[in-house]
Amino acid sequence: MNDAAPAPTPAPAPRKRARVRAPELIGKGGWLNTGGKELTLADLRGKCVVVDFWTFCCINCLHVLDELRELEEKHRDTVVIIGVHSPKFVHEADHAAVVDAVERYEVHHPVLDDPELATWKQYAVRAWPTLVVIDPEGYVVAQHAGEGHAHAIAKLVEELEAEHEAKGTLRRGDGPYVAPEPVASDLRFPGKALLLPSGNFLVSDSTRHQLVELAADGESVVRRIGSGVRGFAGDSFSEPQGLALLPDGRVVVADTVNHALRVLDLETGAVETVAGTGRQWWQGSPTSGPALEVDLSSPWDVAWWQGKVWIAMAGVHQLWTWDPAEGTVEVAAGTTNEGLHDGPAAEAWFAQPSGLAAAGDRLWIADSETSALRYVHATDTGYAVTSAVGTGLFDFGHRDGDAAEALLQHPLGVTALPDGSVAVCDTYNHALRRYDPATGQVSTLATDLREPSDAVLVGEDIVVVESARHRLTRLRLPEEAVRVDAVAHRTQRAATEVAPGTLRLDVVFQAPSGQKLDTRYGPSTRLLVSSTPPELLAAGEGAGTDLFRELELNPDVTEGVLHVSAMAASCDDDPANEYPACHVHQQDWGVPVKVTADGAARLPLVLAGMDDEG
Repeated sequence: MNDAAPAPTPAPAPRKRARVRAPELIGKGGWLNTGGKELTLADLRGKCVVVDFWTFCCINCLHVLDELRELEEKHRDTVVIIGVHSPKFVHEADHAAVVDAVERYEVHHPVLDDPELATWKQYAVRAWPTLVVIDPEGYVVAQHAGEGHAHAIAKLVEELEAEHEAKGTLRRGDGPYVAPEPVASDLRFPGKALLLPSGNFLVSDSTRHQLVELAADGESVVRRIGSGVRGFAGDSFSEPQGLALLPDGRVVVADTVNHALRVLDLETGAVETVAGTGRQWWQGSPTSGPALEVDLSSPWDVAWWQGKVWIAMAGVHQLWTWDPAEGTVEVAAGTTNEGLHDGPAAEAWFAQPSGLAAAGDRLWIADSETSALRYVHATDTGYAVTSAVGTGLFDFGHRDGDAAEALLQHPLGVTALPDGSVAVCDTYNHALRRYDPATGQVSTLATDLREPSDAVLVGEDIVVVESARHRLTRLRLPEEAVRVDAVAHRTQRAATEVAPGTLRLDVVFQAPSGQKLDTRYGPSTRLLVSSTPPELLAAGEGAGTDLFRELELNPDVTEGVLHVSAMAASCDDDPANEYPACHVHQQDWGVPVKVTADGAARLPLVLAGMDDEG
């Protein structure tokens, strides 16, 4: 940061607000992990309750699930974590899919399935993930959007425990979580697959934290690799995903929740860490350097292309590369902003890139949150990113035809086909789709697959990883396209009604207890605003250091999406500590808005704390 940069202008002093009783937890899908019991807030009285609004497509939500594990264990007798599953995509409103996700991601607390977003609306949530803290008397005491808030919530929980222990309103003891019965199968939510030189398949058995080698029939287990227990030491993995064959015959593995790349020697079974530290990358961390000294963030897939391993870094919406010869990693494309924006690689926006496939002069990308198929290609000045199918974060569905009009729904895998076309594992449509660059057409190869997440070519067949059916499925290629009804979807989130003219944007941030904004080296806050379509904003777009902004809405545009990215850095407020611990709080919002005469003139987005003007 620049020492001479001006300090951010302080927001108006907040008004003292009345205590807010937490709204009831309601959801049409009912409760999971409670042994069949319907929970109410009255059942939770006496406990510190952390409500986690999440959806299983969202990588940031998955990060928060991991962040909460330590809190869940350390405060087991005083804290109850409640997951409220609030779907973005149509598929995520399917109760069976929520049941699968709770098992897949090892969620060990009660989950309310809220397919109609009833509780989401009652709590005025605007982003995935959002955490709300409720005290033992049933009052909301804090709200945090995004990830990275576990330290603040842990400190708040300790304060609430002490306060309510003294008042006699804290109730210790077991919480309402009831573990489901385990299910036996050879694979459990497999992620990616790789055809080995032997003709066997290597599959990432993600939920069991292992790699499984299957015989050429795709069914018989040859061997398991890894301890099967979540971990980073030795041959342990944590929800591994992508696999790629290196030129020397070894296999590179995207060890997703360990935020690392591992290499497997197929002959000996030895596993070696080659990139990542085991820690998650945060803003301000190095973006290049010795591979074992640079943090990564949820690498989801890997591919060998143009002499390097390319990494779909889903956790930060970027592509990185690992150079085995040099032993280094670096960012190759993307800004960390979430969205769909083409152009030079350094300026492109992605949204959870989750599948890669190298094909000659193109590296194909399944960009899951934008429901898009994209590719990287070389230019005279470097690399560029182009979208083949998909338009943005909030348009998805199942529609064949011209690529400009075609729709996907959260694809996780892409496979290059011999004729130059690509097969797309259209995960939330339970389909295998095909895009032909020669004609610009999208077709459907197969339906009735269950959450396909990857596919590999085997001669004239294509073998699909049916993640939610826990198996590999073989299909014949070329497959005659199956015609399906065209279904277009918009996000279920209702648009926020805003008044025409000037819209006041307030990002609410209150430093956690015992911390303050870190202004030692200049501004510690950042705000970036843009819109879709760009014409929605007549003024107010761009970057700045204040966490509030006056936006001017274009009177000729009546609806669109505001894209807001906010960051704040806080440090321990202890003058005696020469090296205070610091934390970065960051969140991206996509807020659908509709301009109406009686709409709101202020748009508050809570990064951390409470909106005292709400």
